[in-house]
Amino acid sequence: MSKKYALGIFSIAMIAVVGVSARAPQNAKVTPAQFEQWKKTLNNWGRWGKDDEIGTLNFITPAKRKQAAALVKEGFSVSLASDADTEKAIDNPQPYEHEMLALGSDRIGVAFHGIAHTHIDSLAHINYDGVFYNGYKPDPEEVKRANGHAKNSIHNLKNGILTRGILIDIPQLKGVKYLEPGTPIYVEDIEAWLKKAGLKLSPGDALFVRAGVWARRKESGPYLRGRTPGGKDAGLDASVIPWLKKQDIALLASDHPQYVSPSDTPGAVHDFALVSLGIHLIDNCDLEALSEAAAARKRWEFLLTAAPLPIKGGTGSPLNPIATF
Repeated sequence: MSKKYALGIFSIAMIAVVGVSARAPQNAKVTPAQFEQWKKTLNNWGRWGKDDEIGTLNFITPAKRKQAAALVKEGFSVSLASDADTEKAIDNPQPYEHEMLALGSDRIGVAFHGIAHTHIDSLAHINYDGVFYNGYKPDPEEVKRANGHAKNSIHNLKNGILTRGILIDIPQLKGVKYLEPGTPIYVEDIEAWLKKAGLKLSPGDALFVRAGVWARRKESGPYLRGRTPGGKDAGLDASVIPWLKKQDIALLASDHPQYVSPSDTPGAVHDFALVSLGIHLIDNCDLEALSEAAAARKRWEFLLTAAPLPIKGGTGSPLNPIATF
């Protein structure tokens, strides 16, 4: 074998090795140190100016709304919210309060954050060491005195959300009714589903990731979930974060808060999306009816509409998102 030929083979082999290395598995374990570095290198602070308070909702332009409205072909709609749950359980420590005050009058009350109730998180919900999205750092005592946040609150969404919704149905991809608690969802899973569904994401989309939490709960009853010690959740692995940054989606939603537990970086995707990326989150959607409706039509894109309560200074709001086909 000539030296020239041998060098050629060696070069090809090296290119192949480098290529494999460059395409390292996206489901590689994320270390706490790497997660901390991403806070500096993968954030959207200042992207829409220093005074921005709505983050990636800036991607929902008038043109995007018109595009989303054109998705309605038959006028069939389905709720993406769970019913207001008034029964205390291991996964519902603060149930809805519902009291009849008179024959035609009642009162409701709810501490909506957590793993039980369908709600939307504002960018004033999660912080890193007291700092929220886009560098907003309020005085905790002033927030209490004012009974709300001066920036990043849910009141910014008073005019509602109207955009293209996309269902990422991972249980259907894997041929199961639901993912077992603790199952991570990787970029490869999401991309495999998009390929199967024949869909491509575009800026301003609202991404709904189904793990099948409510199907499992219906079958097996309440179970320990969330960040409580011992809690298990199927959901987005921390390795999804760089991919998520590139997609320019407007909104991220799931049938529980967007993370897998247990994890070395608890709450990783949920917290990073809110603080670093400025992505509003819809937590605890009931996506079972949507899954059935989408599968029956072989259509996993739809018009999403949602209107949070216009609470000045609020950290979020109960929500009833609607998908219309």
